[in-house]
Amino acid sequence: MSSRPVRIAPSILSADFSRLGDEVKAIVDAGADYIHVDVMDGHFVPNISFGAPVMKSIRGVTDKVFDVHLMIAPADPYLADFAKAGADIITVHAEAGPHLNRSLQAIRALGKKAGVALNPATPVSAIQHVIDDVDLLLIMSVNPGFGGQSFIPGSIDKIRQAKALIGGRDIDLEVDGGVTADNARAVVAAGANVLVAGSSVYGGNDSTTYAGRIKAIRDAATAINA
Repeated sequence: MSSRPVRIAPSILSADFSRLGDEVKAIVDAGADYIHVDVMDGHFVPNISFGAPVMKSIRGVTDKVFDVHLMIAPADPYLADFAKAGADIITVHAEAGPHLNRSLQAIRALGKKAGVALNPATPVSAIQHVIDDVDLLLIMSVNPGFGGQSFIPGSIDKIRQAKALIGGRDIDLEVDGGVTADNARAVVAAGANVLVAGSSVYGGNDSTTYAGRIKAIRDAATAINA
């Protein structure tokens, strides 16, 4: 179990893009800790979302942490663009390029926190040699590319392995994919402290439901400490 504060990071991938600014305001008002920004290129993952200009257009809506997850390859040419657009954390995939250490160092050189993400089939051991260059470790609990997928049960063991690798380092452990109030307790018990929630918060795009959904996930996640 993580001793770090639990953070809920709704993914705007599931928001109503016709009113994206209002959707971001709504989750902030509903209690979101981070704004999770999923960027997809239709190459590294089988979907296309948006780029840095769209993210920049909503940056002024809130001063909450923008947690930017780059599901793109190559990622390095776009790091500066997302940094300038207002990212606070920039996460790249270990599978997206041959020089992960260089990518992480480049993110930190831009003054941002550096994250690394692992697809379900990639072992935690793949990043053991760069762990000291990481501020956030993201475990994908679905295969990336689409929202609304079901949590892969084997991810719990992988979260435990990731937590063991982190040890006492000052690193957040984030989980993305199929996180709901039903599995949030198990996810946090395994060691995660940042929970990405897309359709489990934004499903139906009814802003009157967002606060209750975020609270349900947070209550379930923190009940482990009760």
